[in-house]
Amino acid sequence: MIDFYTWSTPNGRKVSIMLEECGLDYTAHAIDISKDEQFAPAFLKIAPNNRIPAIVDTDNGLSLFESGAILQYLAQKTGKFWAPEGEAHWRTTEWLMWQMGGAGPMLGQVHHFVKFNKGKAVYAEERYAKEALRLYGVLDRRLAEAEYVAGEYSIADMSIWPWISRFEWQNIDLNDFPSVLRWYKAIADRPAVQRGYHVPIEQPAGIPAP
Repeated sequence: MIDFYTWSTPNGRKVSIMLEECGLDYTAHAIDISKDEQFAPAFLKIAPNNRIPAIVDTDNGLSLFESGAILQYLAQKTGKFWAPEGEAHWRTTEWLMWQMGGAGPMLGQVHHFVKFNKGKAVYAEERYAKEALRLYGVLDRRLAEAEYVAGEYSIADMSIWPWISRFEWQNIDLNDFPSVLRWYKAIADRPAVQRGYHVPIEQPAGIPAP
């Protein structure tokens, strides 16, 4: 059993999708970041950085924070969605790191400056909107040569897809990136992704349609 502490954000959805894809038993605990629940002392013991998601594996008492580390842990625990060695292992790792170090932080800045604080910092809006277009271009070129980012469907796709699912927040037209659009639809059609998208609370609008 996995105790899963999360909220309805891209980083949280990475892990809920993985849990659903693996068929692991888990209990979702909502941490409402709009109410600063991530700063509660009890949560701090599990997540020293005061950020969701975090897990506790009750099989062994191990707690983990940071979504990328959690994905790798669950992949090793189940033997799914991350090749144990060879090129596929490293392709998955590099694209997971691309999301953790680039796409996630940069698209998060687009959300902050373009969606939620538009007009307060024009330079920042332009900078991060431009970077979003560049990152979509990187992803589109990769997906023009591979069905999924590491070849086979993997934790790298699960890491990237929830950020791309907020394309509207980023003022991105997916039709401008046909390979990303094809990949986005294919993943959105997966039943486990559809279930994981609604953890920990049901989203009335569902998965955004391009």
